[in-house]
Amino acid sequence: MFGINEIDAATLSQWADEGKDYRLIDVRTPMEVARGIIPQGEFLPLNHLPYQMENIERDKPVIFYCRTGARSGQATAFFQARGFQNVYNLRGGIMDWARNGGAVVAPEQDPMQVGFM
Repeated sequence: MFGINEIDAATLSQWADEGKDYRLIDVRTPMEVARGIIPQGEFLPLNHLPYQMENIERDKPVIFYCRTGARSGQATAFFQARGFQNVYNLRGGIMDWARNGGAVVAPEQDPMQVGFM
């Protein structure tokens, strides 16, 4: 996406292999998340992000992802517009991640039962 920070699947995989400290946030719907997440990803739906700004770190990379990168691109743009510089969109989303050999695992918690506020 134009004008936002992005990271590709290969770089995310490299960061994971190197043990880099980052936060990975899945902004998809509960039904989508129930089908699988990227390891170490946490579920925080797009429509809840404005209410969770105080819980998003500014001092370490935060990577947002969705199915194809469109909604996570919106999340990245939202946070960048509010002064967050260390936020990234996973280009191509979980689809590109999986297409490039990245693992997709079952979520630890039932996304339909997770509370956010």
